[in-house]
Amino acid sequence: MRRAHVTALLALLAAGALPAAASPITRAPAPASLRLPDLEQEKPTQLQITRVGGPGRHGYRLGFRSAVRNIGRGPLIIEGRRPDAGTPEMTADQLIDRAGAPRETVADVGRLRFVVSPDHRHWHLLGFERYELRPAGRRAASVRDRKTGFCLGDRYAMVEHVPPAAPPVSVYTGACGLGEPGLLGVEEGISVGYGDDYAANLEGQYLPLTGLGSGRYVLVHRVNADRRVRELDRGNDAASLLLALRWRHGTPEVRVLRSCPGSDRCDRPSRAGGRTRSIPTIG
Repeated sequence: MRRAHVTALLALLAAGALPAAASPITRAPAPASLRLPDLEQEKPTQLQITRVGGPGRHGYRLGFRSAVRNIGRGPLIIEGRRPDAGTPEMTADQLIDRAGAPRETVADVGRLRFVVSPDHRHWHLLGFERYELRPAGRRAASVRDRKTGFCLGDRYAMVEHVPPAAPPVSVYTGACGLGEPGLLGVEEGISVGYGDDYAANLEGQYLPLTGLGSGRYVLVHRVNADRRVRELDRGNDAASLLLALRWRHGTPEVRVLRSCPGSDRCDRPSRAGGRTRSIPTIG
């Protein structure tokens, strides 16, 4: 009877009807937590009207500083690669940090190109940030930027409301392959708690005013316009200013009527009062 009982028990174990006490317990690993960036577009600042061109064929343009900061849970990391030096552009992948796991790769979020200009010669992520001027109350832009992208980096540190995930020191401090057009790969990015900014009237940091009529316009700065970069929140990807443009004897005058962080619709009615200020003309 004892042998028959043991034989029956072994049969049940083999069939899986009873758990085997000696078998190890295996569990599926918990999904890794993505540490996504959150790109926050800052409002345009350092507005300047500049006269350009020679006598008889001069024009005017509106220069501005642009800035984007990362207030997310992880860094924005862009890795560019190309197969050989004969391929003019690198494919840009986004690398996302994960808690307790290898980085996740989001393939082909953009392109990198080696840009040569009087201001710099290095690899730019194309289309990272876009600018436009449009008449108030309309959706179509009158003028758009011609900027050739950005060399991303930790160019300044946030001093207020610093996110908990911010590193104590800047991480992305390189020059994006400065003077190295033959590179096959490059990495650039923006750490949490840091931002990337470009001063007014640097390469592409302006929009033409010549040809625009007097009236109210909205100046819009927008990051991640094509939404290819993965981030926590896209609701803060744009910021804008409401401007009043007037021409006096062929010279433009611009006043800032309102600033709207976190919105591209500064022309919408608002109860909040704003202090107007005039923008000087240079040149």
